[in-house]
Amino acid sequence: MQIQEMELVRLLRRKDEKGFEYLYTNYAGALYGVVSRIVIDRDIADELLQDAFLKIYNKIDSFDASKGKLFTWMLNLTRNLAIDKLRSKEMSQRRKSDNVGDSVYKLDRESTPSQEDHIGVRELLNQLDENQKQVMELVYFGGFTQAEAADELQLPLGTVKTRVRSALIYFRKTLDVR
Repeated sequence: MQIQEMELVRLLRRKDEKGFEYLYTNYAGALYGVVSRIVIDRDIADELLQDAFLKIYNKIDSFDASKGKLFTWMLNLTRNLAIDKLRSKEMSQRRKSDNVGDSVYKLDRESTPSQEDHIGVRELLNQLDENQKQVMELVYFGGFTQAEAADELQLPLGTVKTRVRSALIYFRKTLDVR
């Protein structure tokens, strides 16, 4: 069953169970892919995905179709939740107590293709030049701010901003987003 975006939004705003079932079935994989690239721990990623759907449920009335697509709105909401979690005190404490076993687990996860691949994000990322790709990996999948990415890559902040902007322009052009 295919539901058009505006119909899906209407169902979600009415708190229709069928709408949420469709939403979860069709978007959980992509949203989980984004979360799991930012937060490595699977339990926390699962928790964040659940929080994201709860937030989508509670905030669907604030979605404005004139500002962008539903998927983009959900993706930003989910990504922001994951970044907030990554920057939280709880995660800071966890990172300090990371041990070798966790590092092996991280390497294993990083070598496994993520679920965002099925929507083509990885393919698009691979079409960027290496400089843009490196910055986008840190900012959109690593949870870094642009300033943190600049520090990490030892680049001026303006260069990082330019690379992010160029990559986003390329994505928009490629995806034919207006």
